[in-house]
Amino acid sequence: MVHTTEAQMKALFDTIYPNRGRDLLICSAPGRVNLIGEHTDYNEGYVLPVPLDLRVYAAGRPNWSNFINIYAADYHQKTSYSLDDIQYDQLHPWTNYLKGTTQALLDQGQHLSGCDILLKGDLPQEAGLSSSAAVEISTARLLKDLNGLHITPLEIAYIGKKAENEFVGVQCGVMDQFVASLGRENHALFLDCRTNYYENIPLSLDHSLVIVNTMIKRKLATSVYNERRKQCREGVRLVRQSIPEIKALRDLSINQLHELDGLPEPIWSRCYHVVTENQRVLQSTRALQRGDLKHLGTLMNASHESLRDHYQVSSPELDTLVEAARNTPGIKGARMTGAGFGGCTVNLVDKKEISCFIKIIVKHYQNATGIQADTYIV
Repeated sequence: MVHTTEAQMKALFDTIYPNRGRDLLICSAPGRVNLIGEHTDYNEGYVLPVPLDLRVYAAGRPNWSNFINIYAADYHQKTSYSLDDIQYDQLHPWTNYLKGTTQALLDQGQHLSGCDILLKGDLPQEAGLSSSAAVEISTARLLKDLNGLHITPLEIAYIGKKAENEFVGVQCGVMDQFVASLGRENHALFLDCRTNYYENIPLSLDHSLVIVNTMIKRKLATSVYNERRKQCREGVRLVRQSIPEIKALRDLSINQLHELDGLPEPIWSRCYHVVTENQRVLQSTRALQRGDLKHLGTLMNASHESLRDHYQVSSPELDTLVEAARNTPGIKGARMTGAGFGGCTVNLVDKKEISCFIKIIVKHYQNATGIQADTYIV
């Protein structure tokens, strides 16, 4: 993976927007891989994501107008919008993450001026590595610096979430924006999605996370992601008929779930995944803190099986990668990561075995599917 540099951003910006004067501001935000805790954030549960060394970069200068001009280098597309009239763009859907972020800042009462923006990223699109949140957070950081706004990293995380929920229309939780804005290099970010308590936890030095991309893209907003959210809400509604104090699936214990009669399928299975996944996050956090990577790997494996069987968001390609990974040297655990239906797996691998692991997994996947997988090392 070739990383974008500031010199490359400046050279490309001056080509797209020549003779603008003034110094160029460049901001960025990382993608993320979720170590464990899938589909728990919007159920007020726990997550354990890790920021990546793959980023989205936003470079900008004021243009002394009321328009924001954007060039997306990865799409080779240019568009603009007025700060007085920000409308959803069906023809250029990638712009809606920037537009939504702009609108969220305006809704907060912030004063914004027009600017020229160049957007470029190292992150693969629609791979479950949270490229959308990286766009939102890098855009928010750039607009903050260009306009001299006084907003905190925590506020920036909420601005990104508001953009995605209210403008883009994807009812994501807070995880992606939190780790993009508040995560630290070589740390996992434990996040309680109800209280927003977070803690950066150091990662092991003798193991790495290897991300393997199925190269199967999935469009989150048009997938069954929103359907799963509705099923979880229905689960809470039904559970409250017997246990009124339950506010979210995060409040439900596995014993309470087993004692409930008449919870229909697939609602019971969706609830079962969320309840057990929350416990796996707490156990994984403790395992990481004490350096028990064997137990962490066991929990990662169990997470994948639950996502496949109970939440039903895996895919044949993801399952192929996970099964192959578990039979390679140096592996501690493997699971799908992200919303599912494509995207990536995350694998906990001994650093001494990474080259061998990648060679075996890529060859196996190519033989099984005819697809050349991409890999990234965290």
